[in-house]
Amino acid sequence: MTVMGFDPHLSRVKACFQLLQAGTTQCRRDRHVENYSSGQQSVTGVTSVDDSNSYWRIRGKTATVCERGTPIRCGQPIRLTHVNTGRNLHSHHFTSPLSGNQEVSAFGEEGEGDYLDDWTVLCNGPYWVRDGEVRFKHSSTEVLLSVTGEQYGRPISGQKEVHGMAQPSQNNYWKAMEGIFMKPSELLKAEGHHTEL
Repeated sequence: MTVMGFDPHLSRVKACFQLLQAGTTQCRRDRHVENYSSGQQSVTGVTSVDDSNSYWRIRGKTATVCERGTPIRCGQPIRLTHVNTGRNLHSHHFTSPLSGNQEVSAFGEEGEGDYLDDWTVLCNGPYWVRDGEVRFKHSSTEVLLSVTGEQYGRPISGQKEVHGMAQPSQNNYWKAMEGIFMKPSELLKAEGHHTEL
């Protein structure tokens, strides 16, 4: 079992990964330069494995510092920071343009945004494990991070809308995929878990 852990360092990319929507849509979360009506940058889903714009870093919730390698507990709030831009996965009470669900965007500068960047990890067991499916529940508005298949036209043709949904479904499950992962801290080893990378 490999457990997901934090990377608190913004100046150096030490841990990054892609998230695959594990339901029927099967797309990776990406961040694109198009802006929503809210003025924030869009977050879209792509199917390409080798898209360098699809990598995210896990960080502690707003105003907390977490040591690299600290295991992420199920039910724990986190931030997901886009590697290329330093913007955080964000949501707020704006309607998404295609599905009419809640908008999910990329927000902040150099990893610093606000409390609307916090997401709670929902999973089975005590920790988020590398090969396990998880859901991300927005800590303030309680929507679940989702992709249901709606596709944009120009200039981002074929990219799918990432949004927040109020109800759980197969469209809210995610898996950590391609990336660089940190070994868990000594705390996890002391609890008797087997870890391999």
